[in-house]
Amino acid sequence: MVHDALHITELLRAEGIQPSAQRVAVARYVLFTDDHPTADQVWSEVRRDFPVISRATVYNTLNLFAEKGLLQSHSFDDGAGVFDANTEPHHHFIDEETGRIVDIPIDRLRVSGIHELEGLDVDDVRVVLRGRLKDGPR
Repeated sequence: MVHDALHITELLRAEGIQPSAQRVAVARYVLFTDDHPTADQVWSEVRRDFPVISRATVYNTLNLFAEKGLLQSHSFDDGAGVFDANTEPHHHFIDEETGRIVDIPIDRLRVSGIHELEGLDVDDVRVVLRGRLKDGPR
């Protein structure tokens, strides 16, 4: 699905973000992908249509979008930060062969025993599963 600049401009303005051409270019890709790209992957993708965009502009835009709640940022074991357009609570599955990250709906997994943990007041639980994709995401 192609997201036009007007739709994206309205979306950014609704979040209090001034919609510059660079921000719209970043949003066009990162807000509508199921992938979990790194900032460098976003920069590489956006440069195809907007070749003059700087790496710093992409990094700053991604961080602004995350700050405003348009994206989530995650850092998994390898330390590489990724950005996730799915801002609803959910878990993740990481394919150990390809590195692909797949969202798992929060209601597909039950975590028990949280309330029995002494001395902890748990506000949120996010699980990261690892393995290999069989026939694609479920």
